[in-house]
Amino acid sequence: MKKIGMLYGQEDTFPQAFADRVNRINPPGIFAEAVTIDKVLQGADSGYAVIVDRISQDVPFYRAFLKNAALAGTAVINNPFWWSADDKFFNNALAQQIGVQVPRTALLPSNALPDNTSDKSFRNLIYPFDWNTIFDYVGFPAYMKPYNGGGWRNVFRVEDKEDFFRLHKETGQLVMMLQEEIDFSQYYRCYCIGGTAVRIMHYDPRNAPHQRYQAQFNGSPALMEQIRQQVIQLNQYLGYDFNTVEVAVRSEVPYAIDFCNPAPDADLHSIGEENFEWVVETSARYAIERAVAQKPGKDNLTWGAFIRRSPATRKKANTTKAAPKAKKTAREKKS
Repeated sequence: MKKIGMLYGQEDTFPQAFADRVNRINPPGIFAEAVTIDKVLQGADSGYAVIVDRISQDVPFYRAFLKNAALAGTAVINNPFWWSADDKFFNNALAQQIGVQVPRTALLPSNALPDNTSDKSFRNLIYPFDWNTIFDYVGFPAYMKPYNGGGWRNVFRVEDKEDFFRLHKETGQLVMMLQEEIDFSQYYRCYCIGGTAVRIMHYDPRNAPHQRYQAQFNGSPALMEQIRQQVIQLNQYLGYDFNTVEVAVRSEVPYAIDFCNPAPDADLHSIGEENFEWVVETSARYAIERAVAQKPGKDNLTWGAFIRRSPATRKKANTTKAAPKAKKTAREKKS
């Protein structure tokens, strides 16, 4: 008998609905339940053919448990090794490399020194940082957000240069990105499960959280197909089994805004009944497929095309003009 386990935290509606759906489908030799853990020994089999991970981003113990389980053959959704390595800034650079339109984005050093570092830890950075080139590249207004954050935490809309320096001081040790604002006429949040199944949901981030999925836009069939193909392409390159991609449309051009959401909101009361039904049914059947294909003791993880392709086939990333050399190098002289 193969077990599909749901690893979750504060969620209420999706985990139980997922397990119930798997068991209602009743595939031969497979059943689903909540994951239970009473010990974790190195190299030991977790007892699960598949684990759907909804919480390890917040619980490091679970992330380590999942890596150990994967080593023994568990198919973890999503791959805990890639999830540990991924971030939103890298995602944007990868999207640009594979031809998916994304906002212009720059990576920023933290405003405050990280713990256990000193000025000497940053002797490779040039200060003052070349802020003017960054501002010219991104433009204003812009958004400043953590390079590896989520849940709309620590996201700021930045009006101008003065606003930027004021807000950046509030971010402390967080490594942030400055990102071009896309003045959109349409916005969509798209589930992608198994790298092929896509659900395009009308979504408006300007609304209150409980009203965001009540938006209605009039995207053409051609635009919807373009979005669907880009969502599939992004997830297959990243290797995510369960993810959402947010897409803003400006002048009929779709821009991938955020596509590092490997534990996306799947609450019934948030996404609505129709979307919830699609997510439960699609994820349950995908997990069953993975359980059927799972081979104990083997690598049963999904690895994205970025990892699997050979260096010889990798496209060269777009480059920008080198910034002029700054005059000062001491961190204490930063602007």
